[in-house]
Formats: sequence, C-alpha cells, structure tokens
Amino acid sequence: MVSEEEVVEAVSFLRRRLCAAVWETGVGAAGPPLLPDVEKNCRNLEACLIGTIENGSNNSVLLLGPRGSGKTLVTERVLAHLQRTFPERVSVVRLNGLLHADDRCALKAIAEQLCLDHHLVFSKTAAFDDNLHFLTIMLKESALSHKSVVFILEEFDLFAQRPKQRLLYNLLDSMQSTLTQAAVVGLSCRLDADELLEKRVRSRFSNRKLLFLPPSSEDICQLLHDVLMLPTDGSLGDSPFISMWNENTKKVLEATMQDIIGQTVALDPSPHHIFDLALRAVCNLDQGRGLLTVADFKAANTLLHSQFKREALQNLSVLELYLLVCMKRLESKEQEVCNFTIVFEEYQHLQETHKTSDHYSREIALRAFEHLMERELIIYADFRGRNDAIEFRPVQLLIDNLELQEGLSLNPQCPVILRQWFEHMTFK
Repeated sequence: MVSEEEVVEAVSFLRRRLCAAVWETGVGAAGPPLLPDVEKNCRNLEACLIGTIENGSNNSVLLLGPRGSGKTLVTERVLAHLQRTFPERVSVVRLNGLLHADDRCALKAIAEQLCLDHHLVFSKTAAFDDNLHFLTIMLKESALSHKSVVFILEEFDLFAQRPKQRLLYNLLDSMQSTLTQAAVVGLSCRLDADELLEKRVRSRFSNRKLLFLPPSSEDICQLLHDVLMLPTDGSLGDSPFISMWNENTKKVLEATMQDIIGQTVALDPSPHHIFDLALRAVCNLDQGRGLLTVADFKAANTLLHSQFKREALQNLSVLELYLLVCMKRLESKEQEVCNFTIVFEEYQHLQETHKTSDHYSREIALRAFEHLMERELIIYADFRGRNDAIEFRPVQLLIDNLELQEGLSLNPQCPVILRQWFEHMTFK
C-alpha cells in the first residue's frame, strides 16, 4: 500500500527537479541533465574559457543551433561553474542584439556593466569614442589584476548585420593585444552567423564553433526517463515505493512514446518544452493513486498546447482552407514570406490543373484572406509598406504542419483533394 507521505515527498522532489529544468536555474546536480552532444559542447566551452582565465589567452567562440537546443543553458552553467571555481577572477558582460539596437548603445552598455563590476562611476553622457577608450583601458587593467572579461553576445547574427560591424571589430581587435585577457562568446540560431562577418572581423575571429543539434526522439525519451526517475542512492529513503514508481514510469513512457511524446517532439523538440510536459504531468498526478498514468500525460499535453488554432481551423470555410494549404505549399518551396497575389496564383494553378468545382473569384478570395488575418492565422511579415494594398503586403503563416493536418482532418467541409494536396507537397 502506498502511503500519502511517500507520494508527497516524491512529487515534491520531482517538482523541484523539473522546475530547475524548466526555468534553467539549476546548476550542477540541481540543474537539468544534458544530452551527450550538449555535454560535450559544455566541456569544450569550459575548457576554452579556462584557458583564458588560467593562461591569459584571448579566445572567441560561436555557439550555433536552433532555439531551445541548449546554448544559453550551457553558457550559464559554464559561467556559474567558473565563478565558483575562480572567484573574483571573472567579469561577465552581457549584450543582446535584440536589446542593444546599435553599436553605440551596445558599447554604452559594456561601459556601464564594467563600471558596476569595478565600482566606478558611469558617465551617461560619454561619447562612443570615450566609451571605446574606457573599454581598452579596463581590459588592460583587468589583465594586470589577473581578471578575465567574458563578453556574452546573444543574437550574435544581429550584431554581424549592422553596418561596418564596429562593435565586433573593436572587441576582437582589442583582444589581439597581449596586454588584454578576454573572451567573446556569441550565441546565434543562424548556422551561417560566421559567414556574415566582414573580412577584417573574420580575420580576428578564432573560428571556433560549437554546433547544437535538435535532439532525436530517442534522446527525448532518455531525457524524460532521467528526470522522472526517483534516485535509488538512499537520498529519499529505502522505501519499496521508489522501485515501484520507477518501474511504472518506465512502462508509461514506453506507452506514450509514439503518441503524446511524438506529437510534442513534432511541435517543439527542445528539452525545455519536454521538461514542461513532464512537469505538467507530475502536477496532474492523483496523489491518492500515487503513480503516473498515460491519462496524466494526455491532460498535460492538452494544457500545454493551446486549442485556439485547432478550433479556429475547424470552423474555416473551404476557400480559407485552400488558401492555407497553398501558403503551406509555398513554404515547402522555401518561400516562407509571400503575399495574397502569389497565394492566389498558386490556388489558380492547382484549380486549372485538377479542374475541381471549388472555384472562387479573386474578390471573394481576398475577403477570405482578410478573414484569416483577423483570426491571426497569418500576419504581416513586417510593418513596411503600410500604405500598400493588402494583396501586395508580405505575410507569413502562423501554423505548423501538424496543426494544419489536424485542422483539415477535423473540418467536416474539407474536400478530399485538399487533403491530398497537403499530404503530398510535391503534388503538381
């Protein structure tokens, strides 16, 4: 018989573990487990920064991979470990390409953070050249006191797309001197971020790149297994409930792998998203029963994925479904941004090829297009050309393949030929 005290203790332990994983606040043993490839990148980044701290060698490295693949988690974990291992010897300066809109603003943020770290007075009225001169002096002074400065550049590709790349050039150029002791860590979801660098900037970059790949279904299953299993080292006691929990959880994961977990991975394969699913499943646990079930994961999956788009797709007209499928077909042709004119031409091409009875005029199609925008299934790609006619403004689709597939299958008005067009993107 499972006691309520054992269940409460186990659920509390798993909640603490999963909250640390979801919010990425845990470090070391308290933090979320890392996949093998991510763990290898973590060790390589740590070795690179340790070389800067211990040997005084200036380094620069890029962490490249899709969003949610673990770049920020690895960076924060390495920095936390270095600050514990080398107290008072690491100074961290953080920049973000989305927040710091230009090089002048970014350099001002660097000066402000260095002043705060070294207990100096920051001048808000300092010009770009003054802040640049201050940065050079502080790098040399930090090296004399055996203190390394680590620059973290989130959204690195945005810095590389700015005219003249003055910030990147000045940072990397200052690191060419033997009198400085610094490292630059760039994070970007663009795999070609280093190709955006100008020749003079690329020549000063050390050309180190750590690639983060999205996890496979097997990796996700192993990750869930690691975070949902109770420890058997005696930290939670030697109760038979621990082995009962672990055996039951293993069976539940095997039962839900192809269904719920497969859908979750198809929508978002990031470990953060998977940990969120596991946390909601644990929160749905019936403490009277004391063990996880497939129903807990189904309820968590329903809570995690909003039903708004699915309900909106069920109530669309046939013409609106045609337009969405045409936009998805254009996406498969690597044309993610398009306008109504292009979408309507794709619709006419399919109609002329297959001679279906669902033929509508341009005016009616434009009205359906506007209705899709009102439902926020498509949005404007940018805010340029606000005075242009709606049929010529670029738009992009806000639903993925799985959501559209479910919408087509659940919509009672959807014709069979439309499902075929969607299922076979190369269907001419």
